[in-house]
Amino acid sequence: MKPPLKAALAAVCASFIFFTLAAEPPLGLPPVPVPAANPPTPEKVRLGEKLFNDQRFSSTGEVSCASCHDPNRAFTDSPFVTSEGINKLTGTRNAPSIINAAYYGSLFWDGRSPTLEDQVRHPFVNPVEMGLPDHGPVLEVVRSDPEYLVLFRAAFQKEPSQITMLEVQQAIASFERTVVSGDSAFDRWYFGGVEDAISEQAKRGFDVFRNRGRCVTCHLIEQDQALFTDNRFHNNGAGRIQEAGAKLARTFLEAKARGASVDKAVLASPTFSELGRFVVTEAPGDLGAFKTPTLRNVAVTAPYMHDGSLETLRAVVEHYNNGGVARKGDSASEFLSDEIRPLDLTEEEITALIAFLQTLTSPQFIR
Repeated sequence: MKPPLKAALAAVCASFIFFTLAAEPPLGLPPVPVPAANPPTPEKVRLGEKLFNDQRFSSTGEVSCASCHDPNRAFTDSPFVTSEGINKLTGTRNAPSIINAAYYGSLFWDGRSPTLEDQVRHPFVNPVEMGLPDHGPVLEVVRSDPEYLVLFRAAFQKEPSQITMLEVQQAIASFERTVVSGDSAFDRWYFGGVEDAISEQAKRGFDVFRNRGRCVTCHLIEQDQALFTDNRFHNNGAGRIQEAGAKLARTFLEAKARGASVDKAVLASPTFSELGRFVVTEAPGDLGAFKTPTLRNVAVTAPYMHDGSLETLRAVVEHYNNGGVARKGDSASEFLSDEIRPLDLTEEEITALIAFLQTLTSPQFIR
């Protein structure tokens, strides 16, 4: 790892590692869930950090996990609309932040990975991300690099020939579970009782969030914690599936039956990418449905939606205010989730709601 990059990452992540390995999570968050098969240790986290930043795991030697999940950009690649991989190839999805991904019930916009450990293996071999033909080059590096040999012995008590992708995945997932952030201005007000932590306008926006805006239906807030996601999938009207969804679904299923790779078909094809959760469940009700993202740090992770099609928070709020369509009065998609319908918010309510959303940024990500 290059020293400047390591220093920058260490500066940003110090508090994350402290909170994950300590007894208490940041204000506003529950304890980080940890799988019994991969308990966290400082050695695994240290190894995972190095793996996360290693560009040798791409076919060009220029792309790492951190390329799309940059700690200096709240672990996204903002302001890119869709992520840029090897040879500046672009995928079809906007890179979600890995902050608080430890709390997700599934990974990727369509939820096709059930765990962080499983998610880790996919980008290495995706043709428009890191572009490796298989995981062999990853194992070749970690089994021969002197620094990795020391780190794998410390983390897993494994000698070079014993290292497999399982250990690689577990180490990166362990690091990603340290990337948690709460303690925002909202948390200090709502959970900490600091009345002047947010403005009166933001407080009015929170009322809109919970009531007339109905945002809390999908972006959950509980009595003593707030993940701001229901970990479910919804068609909110964004994207192009709204036009020819049924025909596209049939085409995808035919391609899958012929042996097409779901990963490659979804991420390399702008058309199939719009199918969303359907590619996993094949359920008609999941056409164009995508995972509810957390709203934490949303003010610094533009653009928005699975395809990066909305540039600003105002554009997002107006999209929902219009009932999941670009312009008020347009026809809604037949695939639209039941939760999405016009809100009829006033200009004052929209402005207040945006002010509330801006209070969800954790201190270390305020630009």
